[in-house]
Amino acid sequence: MAERVLLIDDDTRLTAMLSDYLAAAGFAVEARPTAERGLAALERGGFDAVVLDLMLPDIEGFEVCRTIRGRSDIPILMLTARGEETDRVVGLELGADDYLAKPFSPRELLARLRAILRRRAGRLPAGPPPLRFGRLELDRGAREVRVDGSEVALTSYQFDLLAALAEHAGRVLSRERLMDLVKGAELDAFDRSIDVHISRIRAAIEDDPKHPRRIITVRGAGYVFARSQDEAT
Repeated sequence: MAERVLLIDDDTRLTAMLSDYLAAAGFAVEARPTAERGLAALERGGFDAVVLDLMLPDIEGFEVCRTIRGRSDIPILMLTARGEETDRVVGLELGADDYLAKPFSPRELLARLRAILRRRAGRLPAGPPPLRFGRLELDRGAREVRVDGSEVALTSYQFDLLAALAEHAGRVLSRERLMDLVKGAELDAFDRSIDVHISRIRAAIEDDPKHPRRIITVRGAGYVFARSQDEAT
C-alpha cells in the first residue's frame, strides 16, 4: 500500500510538480493550499508524513508545525523560501523532523522524505532488549522512551539520536559520528541541527535540562551519554 503524504503549500505549480514526482516514486499525495484545510485533512487521519510550507496565506508554518506536533508524532518535512539558519533552528525546535530551503530539487525532497519515513519505521539496527539507565528506559523495539514508567514524546529523529548515544554510553560521540550513526542524517548536516535536537531530548528526559546529567556536552568534542547520573558529577 502506498505511503500517503499530505502537502500543505499554496504554490500550485510546485504542488502539482511534487505530486506528480512523488506519485511516480510510489507515494499517494494530497495537496492543500492553506493551513486550515491542511489541518482539517490531517485530522481525518491516514497520512504517513507531512510536507509543510513555512509561508502560508492564513497561518504561519511555524504555528502549524506546533499544532501538528501537539496532536501527533507524524514526520514533518518543512519547506521555506527563507534559508536562514535561525528559521531552520526554530523549525526543528518546534518538532519538524527535517527542513528544506527553496529552491530545491524534487530528488532531494524525495531523499529526505524517504529518510524520515525510514527512521519512523524503525529500520535502524537495534537489539531487542530495552536499554535501562536508572529511571530512563529506551525501548528500541517499540520506539518508546519512558522516564519513571511514563512515556515521553520525541520525534523519530530524536529517538534515533538518543538510541545512538545510549548504545554508546560512556563514549564521546562527535556531531559527525552521530550523523553517521543515524541513517539519513547526512541530509541534516548543518551546524546546529544536532544541538537543537539534543536540547529537545534533554527537555524530555532530564530533571534539569539546563544542567544535564544524562547527556553531557564535551566542549570541542561532542556529546557523551552518562551510564549513571553520578558520572555527570
